[in-house]
Amino acid sequence: MTRFVHVLHAGRLDYRRALQLQRAVASLVHQTNNPPDAHRQQQWSSCRNVLITTEHDPVYTIGIRTHGYDSAEEGRLRALGADFVRTNRGGLITFHGTGQLVAYPILNLKLFQPSVRWYVCHLERSIIELCRRFGLQAQTTPDTGVWIEDRKICAIGIHASRYVTTHGLALNCNTDLEWFRHIVPCGLAGKSVTSLDAELKRPDLTIDAVMPEFLSSFRDTLECDLVPMDDELRLQLLREC
Repeated sequence: MTRFVHVLHAGRLDYRRALQLQRAVASLVHQTNNPPDAHRQQQWSSCRNVLITTEHDPVYTIGIRTHGYDSAEEGRLRALGADFVRTNRGGLITFHGTGQLVAYPILNLKLFQPSVRWYVCHLERSIIELCRRFGLQAQTTPDTGVWIEDRKICAIGIHASRYVTTHGLALNCNTDLEWFRHIVPCGLAGKSVTSLDAELKRPDLTIDAVMPEFLSSFRDTLECDLVPMDDELRLQLLREC
């Protein structure tokens, strides 16, 4: 059976709005087999899986493991000019900002493989394949995410409820890496972060330039077909968040 994933390009979103959007889409995915009214039945049933792509204004986010980041640390980071948000994703602290391709796959894993381990592994493989297409040798390590030697180029932190996923990955394209100097990214002392721009010395590697290869790698690795989300539904979801 062909697996369709509907792509919702959200543009630049405040992180808190993106959380609301994920919740709305996850609710939609959960309800695809029980739509609220007949008028939306056909429209909703076509969105069993959704891939949100976005970019955030500067924000530090922390997952369910909050060690070392109390209210004083939160105040210090906010003073730098970034927002600070606590979430229910896996992992420790990270940074999101301009020049970073953020993807939130809201997938029903029962239509793929009902395994969170399988899912995270395939997200990592999709980014490794993307890096290969740009001439970079990336890899996984015992620490989640994708690395070039000991430099993390893509952070991954997900949440799953009844096999529907939220949160996702953040790929540094031409991100300002100085923001990461104020934290211990993902709680990994002694490690550093990098970007496609830093590795290839190509500031032209913007999100828009990288997006086609990302979508292609995601499609090939997760063995699915990507189709644009219905405009009416996309605009409705963005308005509601």
